[in-house]
Amino acid sequence: MIILKRMIIMKKLFFSIVLLCMALVVMAQPEGGFGGFQKPNVSLETSQQWKDVNYAGDDQTYHTCDIYLPKVQRDSYPVVIHIYGSAWFNNNGKGAADLGTIVKALLHAGYAVVCPNHRSSADAKWPAQIHDIRAVVRFVRGEAKKYRFDPTFVATSGFSSGGHLSSITAMTSGTKQALVGTVNIDLEGTLGNHLSESSAVNAACDWSGPVDLTAMDCGDHITMGKDSPEDVLLNSKIEREPDKYISLSATAYVDRNDPPLIIFHGEKDNVVPCCQGKKFFEVLKAAGVTTEATFVPEGGHGMGMYSEENLQKMVSFLNAARQQGKE
Repeated sequence: MIILKRMIIMKKLFFSIVLLCMALVVMAQPEGGFGGFQKPNVSLETSQQWKDVNYAGDDQTYHTCDIYLPKVQRDSYPVVIHIYGSAWFNNNGKGAADLGTIVKALLHAGYAVVCPNHRSSADAKWPAQIHDIRAVVRFVRGEAKKYRFDPTFVATSGFSSGGHLSSITAMTSGTKQALVGTVNIDLEGTLGNHLSESSAVNAACDWSGPVDLTAMDCGDHITMGKDSPEDVLLNSKIEREPDKYISLSATAYVDRNDPPLIIFHGEKDNVVPCCQGKKFFEVLKAAGVTTEATFVPEGGHGMGMYSEENLQKMVSFLNAARQQGKE
């Protein structure tokens, strides 16, 4: 009994720290300005880098990205857009976008990597965030010659809420508008200077992402208090407007024409429960989408997830998707 009480106290303490961090991030975000913390720069082996490139043609920090080209120089590079996680609370997290793990592995494998910022839930409500990522995809294709991008292969990747944005971008690839129950949702937006370019992606990686926002209590997880991150993002409650939460869920858009997607999720993840990834995997398989999944027995929310084996699985999956696209 004493051990159980101590575990409950520790869990409550951890939850309080998480909420404090989220609150500090939100309070640090004036509209369009600097938001959230940035990790110290990670040394990456590249042939060229560009920092704080605006992909939307405005002067907003939340519409900037960092671009990295592999050390081995080529005429052009396939591209992966990797999106940071922040429970959609951070509008300037590109400098903390798994640079020493996922980004490093992608660069070593010959992929150009674009790490974008996006609007936080304090800046704008859903679907503004997918409009931002769509604008990044169009930017990559529209500026391909300048940055030596190969526009025939553009993939998304992301951790946590970034995994959500990566997944939903892929599952709605080629879909500009959708009716989800009573919600008529614009999935494309009109952001940026490359509106004639395609925002479709060729593959996606989901690292610990929430993908069914109607079932965040599907497994053991910390309680997010009165307002969950998805409540803040939608400015709603699921019991009041359930269709909004369905419209936020990647699982709602899955069909057989979706691009290949690989899932990584820790079975001890108590922030985004692993049943999210497992359900997504089953939905994708049932629809006939090319997919793979790795569920790490001791993996947490990011912790213990970035083994060399998993990073190589990601690279191999993307390489196979590229090859499939050429056939």
